[in-house]
Amino acid sequence: MINIAEKTLATIVRTNHNSVPILEKHHLDFCCKGKRTLSEACIEKGLNIEMIIKELKDVNDAANQIHDDSEHLSAEKLITHILIKHHFYIKQTMPSILGHLEKVSSKHGSHYPYMNEVLNKFNTINEDMTNHMYKEEMILFPRIKEVENDFLKNNKPVFSDSYINGPIKTMEMEHDDAGELLNDIRNLTSDYVAPIGACTTFRVVLDELKYFEEDLHKHVHLENNILFPLAQKMTLN
Repeated sequence: MINIAEKTLATIVRTNHNSVPILEKHHLDFCCKGKRTLSEACIEKGLNIEMIIKELKDVNDAANQIHDDSEHLSAEKLITHILIKHHFYIKQTMPSILGHLEKVSSKHGSHYPYMNEVLNKFNTINEDMTNHMYKEEMILFPRIKEVENDFLKNNKPVFSDSYINGPIKTMEMEHDDAGELLNDIRNLTSDYVAPIGACTTFRVVLDELKYFEEDLHKHVHLENNILFPLAQKMTLN
């Protein structure tokens, strides 16, 4: 965050897309007026620059927090980590990505028609992931917690694996579907590379999509390879 006050808004978002929600919250235009420094933009808007810098630092620090002990967590703690680290991120980020894609598609879709297809595919991801997380939070995760609580209380499996296997298989299939859609988006955008002369919003949304895919891979790994097998070990086969 050294000398960030003298960096242009465009530079700030290009080097750290986590800053986008903060700038947008304070209506700091990093696209059309992206050549202004953060200091100049804050003076123009009458904003407290120290407060903005602190918010930028806080969101960056939160994004960089890494849990490397996930394989040693209980199912309940792992679920809490997934909800805070991944579900919250997805719920906060998808509307922002959609808004940026709609803007890029509207302004540049005629020259870059593949971005219209990217918008359509991400619309599907938004709908699918919203439903997917709801089912996890309302059905599967509570069942896994129940399985673990009874297993620890009785020191042996109590629930049949059928209690969680059906929902787990559904979630795994939906993980695959989301992964395929994001793979399509990566191919359409040539690995999220912006065309020469692309505006800041165009570049930002590609960075957002790249990070979204990376986060989904971590998210799915925690569920498919750690949480679900852990829960299945505590059920009766």
